Amino acid sequence: MKDFIAGLPKCELHLHIEGTLEPELKFELAARNGLGLPYASAEEMRAAYSFDSLPSFLTVYYEGMRVLRTEPDFYDLAMAYLRKAAAQNVRYAEIFFDPQAHTGRGVPFDVVIRGLRRALMDAEAQLGVRAQLIMCFLRDFQAEYAMATLLESLPYKEWIAGVGLDSDEKGNPPAKFAEVYARARAEGYLLTMHCDVDQDDAVEHIRQAIEDIGVDRIDHGVNILEDQRLVELVLARGMGLTCCPISNGFVTDSMKAEGIRKLMDLGVRVTINSDDPAYFDGYVQENLIALHKALQLSEQELAGLERNAFEVTWLPRPVKDAYLAEVDAYLASRAR
Repeated sequence: MKDFIAGLPKCELHLHIEGTLEPELKFELAARNGLGLPYASAEEMRAAYSFDSLPSFLTVYYEGMRVLRTEPDFYDLAMAYLRKAAAQNVRYAEIFFDPQAHTGRGVPFDVVIRGLRRALMDAEAQLGVRAQLIMCFLRDFQAEYAMATLLESLPYKEWIAGVGLDSDEKGNPPAKFAEVYARARAEGYLLTMHCDVDQDDAVEHIRQAIEDIGVDRIDHGVNILEDQRLVELVLARGMGLTCCPISNGFVTDSMKAEGIRKLMDLGVRVTINSDDPAYFDGYVQENLIALHKALQLSEQELAGLERNAFEVTWLPRPVKDAYLAEVDAYLASRAR
């Protein structure tokens, strides 16, 4: 089954580019920018990653970003992920980036997005991996800052597929950003939003995201199983949920594999993703393997997860169909 998963054409829809900053690259960028790090080696840094909640992870996550200073830094960050994605047969990815985490420490928005955009173009030409950017707002800052970031993005909106919402959810419900999301929609952006696993008021936050904000997709969202009406609404709208099993196991009590199984059985378009793989020790292929080990998924079910992902991408229908045909052809080839 590992061989099957390795060869399966994949799609990743929940991936924070800053969360792909591996310790080795962190040391390389720190040296490039004349910065010190509080670890003697990449191995020591990796060994120090220990998280038991979303806030404990975010503390380390944001501290690590300070090595990202220049356009080449962001280019190298994105290219490192895209090379890994290509090696795992990821055919397409929609990649989150957090501009406020950089502009807030003096790195211009233009520097961030130009580095990322150039990497996406080179990866498509050189590696055959296609990708788009999703600009996330940090929900633990004021909505006014998110609106300012949205306005700052508008000269580059042809490079940005949509907007998302991430960071610490406690006390920061979707409703806080209703005006920002309304403006984003008016500007032509598609909409997604983190509804992290087992957070305070998790179900109400999912309800706000779906009913009040009108998002196109939900990131994480397993707690939707606690409200059958919301499940039915997601099914009726054909919405996707971007689940991240390995990261669930770091910041909650489990991978939530049984919840993912139930969502699959209900017909929800659940997808499997890696979230912040440099910190959680697992890219999309490792997430699929971990979920298979937990649930003993069949080849058809694993292919179905990738079909779900390609179906809920923010791509034109003909492009989706071409990727879906790749999945179907691969599955058919295994049956021969």
